[in-house]
Amino acid sequence: MTRNILILGSAPSAIKARSWKNHPFTEIVAINNAWQIRSDWTYNIFPSDFPIEKRTSPGKNKKLITANTYVSAQNKFGGFVYAGGTMAFTAAYWALASLAPDNIFFLGCDMVYQGKNTHFYGQGRPDPIRNDITLRSLEAKSARFECFAYLKKCAIFNLSEEKESRLIYRRIDKSDLWKKKIKKPRPFNTSAFQLAQEKESLLNYFVEDGKYWKKLTQFDIKEIDELDQIWLSCYKSSNA
Repeated sequence: MTRNILILGSAPSAIKARSWKNHPFTEIVAINNAWQIRSDWTYNIFPSDFPIEKRTSPGKNKKLITANTYVSAQNKFGGFVYAGGTMAFTAAYWALASLAPDNIFFLGCDMVYQGKNTHFYGQGRPDPIRNDITLRSLEAKSARFECFAYLKKCAIFNLSEEKESRLIYRRIDKSDLWKKKIKKPRPFNTSAFQLAQEKESLLNYFVEDGKYWKKLTQFDIKEIDELDQIWLSCYKSSNA
């Protein structure tokens, strides 16, 4: 059985998932408040500072994923400084490490915030665009994730119909999943990937407990920016 994983975020566009009578996803990983969109989510992942009053409860075929679980998963892929300290990427790396996916699809994770209604529930806190050393290029961080997914033989797609997205992933319509019109994992520039890996190893910006914000003096913004450019080059001009 093909394992199709949906990463469901909280952008206004995510609300279209509520109207789906059925879906082709093996698992739905709902980020933060996105558990409110569909009752058939299987995992709800959220950070330690997610307000208690906004949290839901586990149930039959439903599990809550917290830092106790996702930090170790993210560390398998280099840690938060390199992967990007926002939940869209954290959820993705956790799913890649834990669910053996064949395909991962994002919806409501474009991380473009316009107008007053920044989230499906109204005004929200645009976490990914805060001043954070790990989020200087969301595009680069999305490229990095797709590289690691490719190594796991997992294809990455964006179900969004929005014109703009900070994710570099190929667009796809949900109907194509039913028709099994899914492209293979997208290969990357192996030379750029090796260079990025060498630079990450040299910089050694690894924080085991994930709390990188407590060690900001150890990180060089210029080095992070240079690293981001390398990751971007992994998929530069690639539309395959």
